[in-house]
Amino acid sequence: MLKQISIVLVFGIVILACDGINKPEKPDNLISKAQMTDLLYDLYVMNAAKGVNRATLEKNDLDPEFYILKKHNVDSIRFAESNTYYAFDTETYKEIVDNVKARLESEKEYYDDLREMETDSIKRRRDSISKKRRIPKDSNVKTIDTAGLKNAKPKDV
Repeated sequence: MLKQISIVLVFGIVILACDGINKPEKPDNLISKAQMTDLLYDLYVMNAAKGVNRATLEKNDLDPEFYILKKHNVDSIRFAESNTYYAFDTETYKEIVDNVKARLESEKEYYDDLREMETDSIKRRRDSISKKRRIPKDSNVKTIDTAGLKNAKPKDV
């Protein structure tokens, strides 16, 4: 009985604690959806680069997040307030993230196509070089009959 009462009491406290969440106020300097999309896109790309080239970034003492915020002329507080505001409005934030995702996928397709074209070009170049190096049987290479040369007489000039 005591166990059931404590479970009900815990659930009641959790429900009451979650009830106090209010929507954050719209910041005075809210970042527009388009700029937020660009900013998040750059942050995702930089985050991926950070995972691949971490040593290079550390060697050059580059803070990727600071660089992106500076590029977009946004300070960290403004970004945090705008991100919190948009994150609370899930539909708007989903729209922003979907736009970022579509842009990333579009860029990925472009670079995949470019890599495929380069790979095909390299393969064609290698194939043409290997064709030139190959000597087919019965080619233009002339064989000289050395046995017949011994018995031949020089021509008078």
